[in-house]
Amino acid sequence: MCGIVGYIGKRDAYPVVIKGLKRLEYRGYDSAGIALANGGLKVYKKKGKVAALEEAVIGEDVKGHTGIGHTRWATHGEPSDRNAHPHVSNGGSVAMIHNGIIENYAQIKNELIKKGYTFSSDTDTEVLLNFIEDIKKNNDCALEEAVRIALRRIVGAYCILLIDRDDPDTIIAARKGSPLVIGIGKNEHFLASDASPIVEYTKEVVYVNDYEIAIVRADELILKNLGNERQTPFITKLDMELASIEKCGFDHFMLKEIFEQPQTIFDCLRGRLDAENGTITMGGIQHYAEQIMNAGRIIMIACGTSWHAGLVAEYIFEELCRIPVEVEYASEFRYRNPVIHKGDVIIAISQSGETADTLVAIEKAKEQGAIILGVLNVVGSSIARVSHAGAYTHAGHEIGVASTKAFTAQLAVLTMIALKIAHTKKSIDDERYFALCRELIEIPDKVSLVLQQNEHVKALSEKYKDARDFLYLGRGYNFPIALEGALKLKEISYIHAEGYPAAEMKHGPIALVDEHLPVVFVATKDAYHQKIVSNMQEIKARKGKVISIITEGDTVSPTLSDDVIVVPAADEIVAPLLSVVPLQLLAYYIGVAKGYDVDKPRNLAKSVTVE
Repeated sequence: MCGIVGYIGKRDAYPVVIKGLKRLEYRGYDSAGIALANGGLKVYKKKGKVAALEEAVIGEDVKGHTGIGHTRWATHGEPSDRNAHPHVSNGGSVAMIHNGIIENYAQIKNELIKKGYTFSSDTDTEVLLNFIEDIKKNNDCALEEAVRIALRRIVGAYCILLIDRDDPDTIIAARKGSPLVIGIGKNEHFLASDASPIVEYTKEVVYVNDYEIAIVRADELILKNLGNERQTPFITKLDMELASIEKCGFDHFMLKEIFEQPQTIFDCLRGRLDAENGTITMGGIQHYAEQIMNAGRIIMIACGTSWHAGLVAEYIFEELCRIPVEVEYASEFRYRNPVIHKGDVIIAISQSGETADTLVAIEKAKEQGAIILGVLNVVGSSIARVSHAGAYTHAGHEIGVASTKAFTAQLAVLTMIALKIAHTKKSIDDERYFALCRELIEIPDKVSLVLQQNEHVKALSEKYKDARDFLYLGRGYNFPIALEGALKLKEISYIHAEGYPAAEMKHGPIALVDEHLPVVFVATKDAYHQKIVSNMQEIKARKGKVISIITEGDTVSPTLSDDVIVVPAADEIVAPLLSVVPLQLLAYYIGVAKGYDVDKPRNLAKSVTVE
């Protein structure tokens, strides 16, 4: 949620910050703003996307070597110019941007109102800023110390950047629960919510930890904890290329990322899976293999698309490893009082590694003695630092808000983990193990074949783009794929869609079926195929429009379908890696056909770092 950028150094700050905001716009695009230290404080902000801000500052004085910028996903207060960040303190000396939510803002706001403070926005951010100014004024202390005192009182999540009119050569930053990375250049520093605004300037970065304050100057980076103790910055080399955050000729990042999946799945498998020799090398998993094999249960915790990956993995782990698996929404898991036993294995699945609910859930489980494994895309993320071990997906930077390549990479990693544990545990025989290794290594080439149907799916999108509702149905391994297909359509096209187990159709959803309802069957060949063919017949009998994702060679399903999309044959355990791809394309092209910004769907943001 929300994108934060800062720069201090020898360059003009404005071009660096504005370019950084464009790269972070997938994190929020309700409004944007920038503050510059330029013989005082210059603040410009505008409702809408970063392009609206750029237009608004034409002809303005945007010089200055220190600047902070923000692109907003609204939490407190509707999207508007006055609620846009940066905010300026009542005294006019400090500007601040914020990603997160201050939970006890109301109490602090009432205290400040009694002292005569006024507020020009509806945000919790302005409350925190004036609280910091009040402390600074009453204690006659430096801004750094005022921030430290204020944050001891604050309840909630935050990443904040502040600049002071009276100290224009310093940026003060702090974080808890919301990410912050600082890029280190030669006599310059770059601050951002993730590495995408930084990668073209430097590959050396520091990931700021929770409860740390950064005092950043052009030639100096100081980290302290809230107890005012110096911390040693740990410098990490970025493993990211500039091309990964550019569209490279595609109309949208989402389409680019869909088409990157053959490569991203290959990258995920590369160096890990040797199908010829039947070896899977995953150091972090190997270290905890004994605990996983002996676990009474595995709990997978995730949100959104990652939750669907967990549902597929539940089927895989239980079949191959014979270990009970539960898949939990992190947002529910963290607020109830779950029974956690010492030695339970928790697998946290997250693209960003910063998902707030997932992070809190695993922290609580870790306190109760659970083993935490992360399946993550972003190196150095908060969940990675909390986890005991795990595996990165190596999907590369994902900018489209609706996750595509991260999902298939998660499935690939989870399948490898299950295969490794099953082989070590001897819960499957060698013949089955080697066969599945070969099936998995062939997936990148098979995804390439699926993508060759791009134009066919595009034509189908024109046919169905005006539907008001969709129903997605699948059985077994394909049921979570039906959920994922429905979610993608909702996210991108704003069409109401529901995913259901096909057998549950008769327990309610069939009441929706008429000649106007498209019903998407994920009907690849598996043990349930004959059953799902019966479900197709039930839909056709009620005049529903049937769109089927089928395996090549299937001669029965096409006779019951209005339209089909064919995927290569594959074992049912790896087939979801293929069947999900046409559903991604269908959602993308319907969204485009309806004229929507598919990279930045309304009301959504990429990384959900607040509750």
